[in-house]
Amino acid sequence: MQIKGKNIIVTGGASGIGKGLVKRFKQEGAANILIADINAEELDALAAEVGTSACFCDVSNEEDIKNMIAMAERQFGHIDLYCGNAGIFVEGGVETSNAAWEKVWGVNVMSHIYAARHALPKMIERGEGYFLITASAAGLLSQIGSASYSVSKHAALSLAEWLLITHGEQGIAVSALCPQAVESKMTEQGGGVAGLDGMLTADVVAEEVVQAIAEERFLVLPHPEVEQYFQKKANDYPRWIRGMQRLQQQFSLPGGFEKSR
Repeated sequence: MQIKGKNIIVTGGASGIGKGLVKRFKQEGAANILIADINAEELDALAAEVGTSACFCDVSNEEDIKNMIAMAERQFGHIDLYCGNAGIFVEGGVETSNAAWEKVWGVNVMSHIYAARHALPKMIERGEGYFLITASAAGLLSQIGSASYSVSKHAALSLAEWLLITHGEQGIAVSALCPQAVESKMTEQGGGVAGLDGMLTADVVAEEVVQAIAEERFLVLPHPEVEQYFQKKANDYPRWIRGMQRLQQQFSLPGGFEKSR
């Protein structure tokens, strides 16, 4: 799919990867872009800068997602590309509070389910539509220091796979964006273990996304090393786990803080 002339929603669009996507899509000649975020100040500033629509949206709230999709359909007529990019990271293991687990699950998993639930029917009716789900390299591998992030990103990737398997023959395309460390609010204090292969700018990630969408490629891997690690995981699971255990020992960090992309 080419971006030019398309109607697009980008959640978590006011900063980080989302902001990079919005600007790149605008450069590519997207017909309409609706930027969604919970940071009203940054949201309004970016919308004014690039000349797009804006919508305050808590993606963990189904009613917010439903209303946002309805708003885009009223304004644009239909949605060509839905980019579920909003994400949240909480450090800690299984001791992480239920409230934090629920918050992470709501943003990193349920938001994509809500989006598909409310955008998919009309896409299928039209015979075309595209979902980009930001799943993170943690969805393919794991996340040292955060059980909730690792589990939720695995679930997001699984949903992306399921959508493509189930609805691909109905004209629905899906890409899963799986970067390691990217410059954003989430990595302001450093990329940690995810930054071992370098931290990319949002512009670099956005360029890779545009190319992947043009090819309708499922996995979007701005860090090429991720594919190598994923292959090693598949080829020798026990050895891969031993390697991750060594990383855990090296990068073990105390829990207790939360950042949003």
